[in-house]
Amino acid sequence: MTELSRRHILTGAAAAAAIVPFAAPSAHAAAPLSGKQAPSFYRSKLGDFEITVVSDGARAIPLPATFVRNISNEQVLAAAEAAYMPKGSIIAPFNPIVVNTGAKLVLIDTGYGPGLGPTVGLLPLTLAAAGIDPKAVDIVLISHMHGDHILGLKTPDGALAFPNAEIKVPAVDWAFWMNDDNMSKAPEGFTKASFGFNRKIFSNLADKVTRYDWGQEVAPGITAVESSGHTPGHTSFVIASGSGRLFFQGDVTNVPELFLRNPDWQVMFDHEPEKAVQTRRRIYDMASAEKILVCGYHFPFPGLGYIEKAGTGYRLVPAAWSPVL
Repeated sequence: MTELSRRHILTGAAAAAAIVPFAAPSAHAAAPLSGKQAPSFYRSKLGDFEITVVSDGARAIPLPATFVRNISNEQVLAAAEAAYMPKGSIIAPFNPIVVNTGAKLVLIDTGYGPGLGPTVGLLPLTLAAAGIDPKAVDIVLISHMHGDHILGLKTPDGALAFPNAEIKVPAVDWAFWMNDDNMSKAPEGFTKASFGFNRKIFSNLADKVTRYDWGQEVAPGITAVESSGHTPGHTSFVIASGSGRLFFQGDVTNVPELFLRNPDWQVMFDHEPEKAVQTRRRIYDMASAEKILVCGYHFPFPGLGYIEKAGTGYRLVPAAWSPVL
């Protein structure tokens, strides 16, 4: 094959200019730039179920020196740069999902809610674009009680965003985050803020919240799976219909370019970092062996793919996109 050089390209351009005796009139855009992104949702079939990933948006998260506890910040920054992230930060998407079983409409996690910036809290717009009425949601499942999963439970005026839904949270997480003694001992920063978010959302909802246990079928075809470490009660879900299975991992890891490739890295958001590492390896060994479709809450939208072993870690193979169900 002949290699193209800069000289070849310039020669070709000159020849083309010689052929065209006059310059074509310049084109002008007929419409103004939109300046905004469309609401993002993606629908697929799982057996008899319909799965809709409904984006709550994404945000850039700076990489402080403490972002990964057991690795130098230089290594983390280099890994982020190698993954084409913005300099000094990572991009974290937020991917709740809606499961329509035919009998029940189930939302898993609720995003950031209102007031935390223009790039997040987009779930209401996305649900509207997807034709999903919040009043029609029967069950809201919470994978764990961090702010980016629970704050969307309420509207800006404090009303329930899903007024007819039963809210279900992990029993272990509820016992930890709603404990006043734990809150008083929490260090300043992310953990202390997480206690505050839970008080904001659940202080007047205790009698309306169902606490579930691991191994329990929490909705038709949806089983809660223990995946603790990120929080004390962090939960994933196996969604099964017919021969189809989907593993909603929640936050077993967040940015796959960093923590799938390096599962022993201990991110600052993990409550029990060593346990979180053990959970990652256990879950991803299972996912790669069983070749189960995985949905990652913080994976690049729409967050669907397969986990393969790669060296001492893993890699994400994105699921093929389909324009039809």
